Amino acid sequence: MKALILVGGYGTRLRPLTLSTPKPLVDFCNKPILLHQVEALVKKAGVNHVILAVSYMSEMLEKEMKEQELRLGIRISLSHEQEPLGTGPLALARELLTENSDPFFVLNSDIICDFPFAAMAKFHQHHGQEGTIVVTKVEEPSKYGVVVSDTVTGRIHRFVEKPQVFVSNKINAGMYIFSPSVLQRIQLQPTSIEKEIFPVMAKEGQLYAMELAGFWMDIGQPKDFLTGMCLFLQSLRQTQPERLYSGPGIVGNVLVDPSARIGQNCSIGPNVSLGPGVVVEDGVCIKRCTVLRGAHIRSHSWLDSCIVGWSSRVGQWVRMENVTVLGEDVIVGDELYLNGASVLPHKSIGESVPEPRIIM
Repeated sequence: MKALILVGGYGTRLRPLTLSTPKPLVDFCNKPILLHQVEALVKKAGVNHVILAVSYMSEMLEKEMKEQELRLGIRISLSHEQEPLGTGPLALARELLTENSDPFFVLNSDIICDFPFAAMAKFHQHHGQEGTIVVTKVEEPSKYGVVVSDTVTGRIHRFVEKPQVFVSNKINAGMYIFSPSVLQRIQLQPTSIEKEIFPVMAKEGQLYAMELAGFWMDIGQPKDFLTGMCLFLQSLRQTQPERLYSGPGIVGNVLVDPSARIGQNCSIGPNVSLGPGVVVEDGVCIKRCTVLRGAHIRSHSWLDSCIVGWSSRVGQWVRMENVTVLGEDVIVGDELYLNGASVLPHKSIGESVPEPRIIM
């Protein structure tokens, strides 16, 4: 089987992290976002050819994916967009996707869940029509476009954008499986498959919804990235508890790379991910944070709901909270307070940031 992953966006919502690394390669729970998806496609559905629809920072993606291609023993192709095409890359990759007549997966690149690829393939084969969308339930459907479908068969009747009265609480989860004939519907131009193609397919009875079991999150912006981390760690607790870290000062679900170092009298967790080469000095308190590769947190600092970028340094007695995000190689001086700050790469912070703002 084949899969197309849409990785062509600029990742603007996840800045400042995406100013130095393409979004699919940003580490989520110590593994690039993209790799969570690729590994699940291979392991759960036997996918042996992954096509990446790329545009922004494609050289970095190409280099990383060459290594993964060898490691996983699969074929990874890059389909280059000269301009962002939305879901138009389906047309760009038409030849690759129609080398055989098998259905293929399509994924948005910034979702995390217990990827149900084997179940998707089975469901798609069972109904025998052109397309399957995975849907997930949400608590506030009025914020989203919702999918209205038959509760027994899953056949999709229609889509309703931000309904003010309740019609459904299921939204598009950004994972699809299509029969190759769907490609005849898509032109090589900027396209929103959700707005232009799906309503027509639904009208013709060619589109079905499969409900997702378990957690789901679009991790394309920092606030949701941290929420997704919490959900992912909770899922690990249930399925692979041996991957979580335990030891003095560890509270709840914590993921620690073996090369990270934690000092004395620290309180780490709940919901913390520490990447390779991270150093946490004595007396540090970290909760609901991602600390990326090579970052250094000096003694007695307190971090809550933060993302600390690659190779960044946080000084002594620093307090950071409220979705503060440090880009790559940021230095935060001693005894400072950062509240909802978003700091661009390679900056040095010498004074407190008491209100949420961008530090350029």
